[in-house]
Amino acid sequence: QVELVESGGGLVQAGGSLRLSCAASGSMFSINTMGWYRQAPGKQRELVAHITSGGMANYADSTKGRFTISRDNAKSTVHLQMNSLEPEDTAVYYCNYRGSGRRVEVDYWGQGTQVTVSS
Repeated sequence: QVELVESGGGLVQAGGSLRLSCAASGSMFSINTMGWYRQAPGKQRELVAHITSGGMANYADSTKGRFTISRDNAKSTVHLQMNSLEPEDTAVYYCNYRGSGRRVEVDYWGQGTQVTVSS
């Protein structure tokens, strides 16, 4: 079992910045990906960005150039720096941990943190 504790989020004006953090604990996988997804009202949950334990990052097209994901493997934490925020970024943001075993992939989710961008 992996537990995820998120921090950050809140209310910001358009053009502003926020930083999200997520700390993982428990029975970790040596090969894993940590990242963020978001879900706006009436929409499906979508990928924001994720980063592998080897440091390879992937971003949604809508966040490229504005958001930066990073991780500290020693502390099992992942951070999402969000700049130039837009009202369309308003959503609940969920931390995700995906552990990869020999024949299995397991997903764990944080409780979610609200990000609201006012125009």
